[in-house]
Amino acid sequence: MKKELHWIYKMALFLAMGIVFLALFAPWIAPYDPTAVSTEEILEGMSSSHWLGTDALGRDILSRTIYGARTSVAFAFVAAFCTMVLGLMLGILSGYFGGWVDRGIQCLVAVFQGLPGMSLMIAVAAILPENNFRLIIALTLTSWAGFSRIVRSEVIRIRGELYMESIKSLGASHGYIVRKYVLPNVLPVVIVLLTLRIGTSLLSASALSYLGLGVSPPTADWGVMISDARTYFRSYPLMMIAPGTGITLFCLSINLLGDAMRERIRR
Repeated sequence: MKKELHWIYKMALFLAMGIVFLALFAPWIAPYDPTAVSTEEILEGMSSSHWLGTDALGRDILSRTIYGARTSVAFAFVAAFCTMVLGLMLGILSGYFGGWVDRGIQCLVAVFQGLPGMSLMIAVAAILPENNFRLIIALTLTSWAGFSRIVRSEVIRIRGELYMESIKSLGASHGYIVRKYVLPNVLPVVIVLLTLRIGTSLLSASALSYLGLGVSPPTADWGVMISDARTYFRSYPLMMIAPGTGITLFCLSINLLGDAMRERIRR
């Protein structure tokens, strides 16, 4: 009999769904246009018209935080998905075929894992043309190696099962075996890795935006908001606290959900 989900994990699920809900319905929830500048309302404190105050350009912080969830969460999901696809493909190829294919891919994995992750990410983002796709490319190229290695280990374990030899002796093609037997057995682990990767991708994307290598202003993004608040964080801390809280809560909830899924798979 399966145990009921722990209340902490239930809260994490509720919190993650709430942030995703805000991101999806930001145009209908946010009280103001997040890019609307008002020179008459610069650096205002909390009030009935602006619940979290305004920033240095008179933009509503609450609206920018809500819209920032849309941008940050979208990039996190897309980057994590791209990392999963690339890592899954290379991990299956490496673990299933072995031999020179495995050695070639593992050499590539060793190269990427031997480089400092954040430094490589910054270098890739700085080299690529200035657009939003460079953020996804930089996150994917610097994250797939660890994903691929775990998938490879699972595929090697599955390949060693006795029923795999029986399937091969019946003349099944490699594509059929991978599609019908390898992929379904790897998917539970892949889903857990994907869930945990979403939070890491959000942190990395926010860090790049903070450094000016991610989302370009005036687009509302949590990393951009924290970067804009550097000058005013002592006198107007809400400019940094609002997006920082969003990043912290989303990453915490996603990581807790990943832990919950991992516990379910182990049972």
